[in-house]
Amino acid sequence: MARTKRRLGQHFLTDPRILARIADATGAAPGDTVVEIGPGPGGLTAALAATGARVVAIEKDADLVPALRARFPGSTIIEADALEIDWRAAAAPPAGSAGAFVVAGNIPYNITTPLIDKALTPPRPSRIVFLVQKEVADRVAAVPGIANYGALSVGVQAAARVERLFGVPAGAFSPAPKVDSAVLRLTPLADPLVGDADRAQFRTMVVGLFGLRRKQLLRAVRELTGWSADRANSVLQRVAIAPAARSETLDPARFAQLYRALVDEGWESG
Repeated sequence: MARTKRRLGQHFLTDPRILARIADATGAAPGDTVVEIGPGPGGLTAALAATGARVVAIEKDADLVPALRARFPGSTIIEADALEIDWRAAAAPPAGSAGAFVVAGNIPYNITTPLIDKALTPPRPSRIVFLVQKEVADRVAAVPGIANYGALSVGVQAAARVERLFGVPAGAFSPAPKVDSAVLRLTPLADPLVGDADRAQFRTMVVGLFGLRRKQLLRAVRELTGWSADRANSVLQRVAIAPAARSETLDPARFAQLYRALVDEGWESG
């Protein structure tokens, strides 16, 4: 087993049954291309290659790359930081290939949110299957009205269908992390709730309102925008949101409606 590096947040999954379940969750098949983020010693890489799909693995740890290339001569192993490289360009399929583009990986806990955000940035893959910290999986899949529903839930669900597939105990990893994990499958929406040009400003709105989640939305919108009570209230009325409602009661579609109303009224973040 390759030695892990704490600075890279490495915890290698070794259970072949779980690895096979993750690979199966990608739906990858011959003709498809799977970009694997952080293959480590190659446990998931082997399971993905067994699907018959073309595997392109991006590994930041230079010490792991030679062994990966030797073990998987039929796959493409790229030494790079997954947050910096263009995944779609790296995975460019052979001319004439029309298979699906899928992203998968056992991703480091300390960069989970940036990797999810990058995966949902156009051009989006057909599917994304990530093994993440259980708490993060619960937050991404949360619904309005429960404690862990927040800006991350809304941001991801505005762009993708979320499925929390199954849990993975800490003991399945080497070394064992201090928390359990879970497998998330994200299927990008054909028509996201918010257009790509508006993603950053929509995120600013959602994060801002959840930062004021203890306040009623009338007060929260006023603080977010700097507008008068009458102006903020008129926007809420336009989308039939009660002034006394709170952020955690709105589903992603309602956040998108509120966002469009605020922009129509002239709000700009920053």
